[in-house]
Amino acid sequence: MPKTEVILTHNIVGLGGESDQVKVAAGYARNYLFPQGFAIPLSGANKRRLESLKQRRAEREAKELNHMTEMGAALSKMTLVIKTKTGEDGKMFGSVTAGTIADELKTQYEAILDKRKIHLPHAIKTLGEHEVELRLHADVKSSLKVKVESSTPLPAPDAAAAAAPAAAREGREGREGGQVRESRGHRRTITSERPDKGEKSEKPAGEKADKKGKAPKAEKAEK
Repeated sequence: MPKTEVILTHNIVGLGGESDQVKVAAGYARNYLFPQGFAIPLSGANKRRLESLKQRRAEREAKELNHMTEMGAALSKMTLVIKTKTGEDGKMFGSVTAGTIADELKTQYEAILDKRKIHLPHAIKTLGEHEVELRLHADVKSSLKVKVESSTPLPAPDAAAAAAPAAAREGREGREGGQVRESRGHRRTITSERPDKGEKSEKPAGEKADKKGKAPKAEKAEK
């Protein structure tokens, strides 16, 4: 693929900054860089613009350095809270990436930060606080505290431990109370079947036998 040399008039990430002379594919220059005004062909006439481009680049970089220094100082004092879904065991369903952090910074604080400036070697997969390195500028490094919390938190261990003995105690008291009530009811049933002490059982006359089991003697006839 044929190459052509151009002079960049804007900062192109991964390519260069204003006034840089770079070689690019001819089609890329013709179809993108030139129409967008991001570069101009390298020629004697255009070389005269290099000084003005260098001056503009210096101003941009100074402004960018100042902005990133201020942002780094502000971010280092912040704690970014990110909510995520977890299972019953407290494990996260997904993970927190540099893109997630960049999106949350924009949503919560309206801070626009390129995710490539967030140095996160591995995605965050555990709850809790994490220190994330920020490489904001060649001369500016900072850090950000990221606190990952569950959107469906588990019950506190102390509360769960206290609830278990209480539930067991209530169940035990309920069973004991039921047994006492059942026992008392049984006693009441037996007592209600006894005759009162003051009452005597009556038996038909003539059926009363003496202590030895003999029938009563007949009354003597009148003389």
